[in-house]
Amino acid sequence: MIALSEAVRSPICEPTSCLGIQDNFYLSFEPLLFILVLHSRYSPISSFFHSTMQLDFSKSQGLVPTIIQDADTNKVLMLGYMNEEALAKTRNEGRVTFFSRSKQRLWTKGETSGNFLEVVDLKVDCDQDTLLIKVNPVGPVCHTGADTCFEEVNGSELGFLKRLETVIKSRRNAPPESSYTACLFDEGLNKIVQKMGEEAIELIIEAKDDDMSLFKNECADMLYHLLVLLEAKDTSLGEVVEVLAERHKL
Repeated sequence: MIALSEAVRSPICEPTSCLGIQDNFYLSFEPLLFILVLHSRYSPISSFFHSTMQLDFSKSQGLVPTIIQDADTNKVLMLGYMNEEALAKTRNEGRVTFFSRSKQRLWTKGETSGNFLEVVDLKVDCDQDTLLIKVNPVGPVCHTGADTCFEEVNGSELGFLKRLETVIKSRRNAPPESSYTACLFDEGLNKIVQKMGEEAIELIIEAKDDDMSLFKNECADMLYHLLVLLEAKDTSLGEVVEVLAERHKL
């Protein structure tokens, strides 16, 4: 996987004491912060393509259909075609390059608009004649300006959690006075676990009442502190989801 940039260092909130928590502590940062997170997480790649990968280019006159999927939202963005040269260029540069059937040449998505497709992962189907490439899109994908070539909005509420995880990770080694999150990490695991307990009790209390706004706010506080705890334990929400998915198969 592509490593996320550690360039974003702005505090997630105004300095505050670990003894308390501001109502909107993790939603009060400037909108620019998330823009920086999104645009700083791309970095060159080199080795997630397997050298032994065998694709059958012979079935479609030297081309294989290539499905492009957003790595965060799982939304299908577009369909293109690759020949062996396009695949090699994609592998070497970490940006998706297709073979344009209309122009009869290699075409790197974003070469004119700047809306590149930064590669995260690549998979071959069971017949070895189709590619699935998971990407981080740099801007709209369709030439019309739409998010996808299927006129769908490329967004997900769960995608926000991944971005929030990235911000929390950046606070782990930040000065404790810079943010509430950094202060929690500085206090250590016992403090984080203590806050989890406090938030759990507050959530239970609100669940017994009828104020949905307060209940949802307590759910948000609980989820935020869970993300902090997961980072402190060197794991992630995605790995927890994998456990749930495995249980579902049983």
